[in-house]
Amino acid sequence: MLRVIRGRDFEIQKARGLDTELIDGVRRIISDVRERGDEAIKEYTRRFDGVELDKLRVEKNCIEEARERVDNNLKDAITLAIENLTIFCRRQMEVFKSLDDLSVEIRRGVIARQRVLPIERVGVYVPGGRYPLVSSLIMAAVPAIVAGVKEIVVCSPPNREKKIDPLILYAASVLNIEEIYTIGGAQAVAGLAIGTQTIKQVDKLVGPGNIYVTLAKKELFGEVGIDFIAGPTEVLIIADGSANPEYIAADMLAQAEHDIMARPILITDNPKLVEDVQSEVKRQLESLETSDVATRSIKEQGLIIVVDSVEEAIEIANRIAPEHLELHIKEAEAAAKRLKNFGTLFVGEFSIEALGDYSSGINHILPTNRAARYTGGLSVRDFLKFNTTLQVLRDGIREIGESAIALAEAEGLKGHSRSIKIRLRKM
Repeated sequence: MLRVIRGRDFEIQKARGLDTELIDGVRRIISDVRERGDEAIKEYTRRFDGVELDKLRVEKNCIEEARERVDNNLKDAITLAIENLTIFCRRQMEVFKSLDDLSVEIRRGVIARQRVLPIERVGVYVPGGRYPLVSSLIMAAVPAIVAGVKEIVVCSPPNREKKIDPLILYAASVLNIEEIYTIGGAQAVAGLAIGTQTIKQVDKLVGPGNIYVTLAKKELFGEVGIDFIAGPTEVLIIADGSANPEYIAADMLAQAEHDIMARPILITDNPKLVEDVQSEVKRQLESLETSDVATRSIKEQGLIIVVDSVEEAIEIANRIAPEHLELHIKEAEAAAKRLKNFGTLFVGEFSIEALGDYSSGINHILPTNRAARYTGGLSVRDFLKFNTTLQVLRDGIREIGESAIALAEAEGLKGHSRSIKIRLRKM
């Protein structure tokens, strides 16, 4: 069922070119929203979601009603997830705040300062199609709140009842978020990024979404900040002969059920484990309620890479730079120190990726498509600006003025040079 190859035959998949029709379609939606605002968003919601919206914004009474519809056990689970992520985010914030009001005298009379300030207004996109991803709301909103963002806006597409899922509305109410819009897709991203008659433009947009959401974020980056361009979800598991095949199969299927494009990969130096995992995947699929999606993902994207050693597995993992990386090996902690490219690393057989998705205190909005080579997952940092200030006194311009003039002249920027020379002459 899972394709098996040798480590020496493994090659990094090149990024696929995006369908130009999809890109053109998203650009048309963005242009239309830019021109017609609310009416365009309503039209696309009617066309794509089959919902006629009188108003884009969710009214307060709908949020209050949602509180009554959510099971108490789910309420407790949401509370715990928020509390745990808040604990971690507050510790992150302490580190970043230590960089606030940084002041360095570079040379005599040349003072450089740094301030750490929160972004003013942030939009959070919450998928609500096949699955109401309430966890994504928590993962995006909590670090923004801890960072000190004043205005947090949520948008999520309507469900089969033509409303935002009550679980999402309940979580938003717990987080004290009141500005919520029943919109999804590229039109929602455009509305938040550009602004409409009803929606005030945001400064940054975060949260996962489908290909249309992703393309819209990519098109609008620069006009608005974004977290990153995320593709299909990924899990890479490194395992040796000590690993439990039942656990590995379960974790691969947990990732596979997200999307038919999800990528579950196992790297092992143990041939018997290959057979055992294949058998377990087949057995578990028989009772998995989401087997329709998971089966396609396993068959089309699933992979087992057989290597000669754990060292070879680590080398391949660093090349793949997966979103999620699990270690099911004897010397997991030692191996962890040699791994450097991943969204989140899960060390040991009980450090389950699914826990990272919900209640462990870490963020599940993570880089995919090898972006872990240069960035990490969403954190408090993503909602902060590191602004610098320069103060140059008379002694300072004497210290650094001539070198700046020389560089400006070398670049042919005579105006730059003149602006410094004028002051030096006055002195």
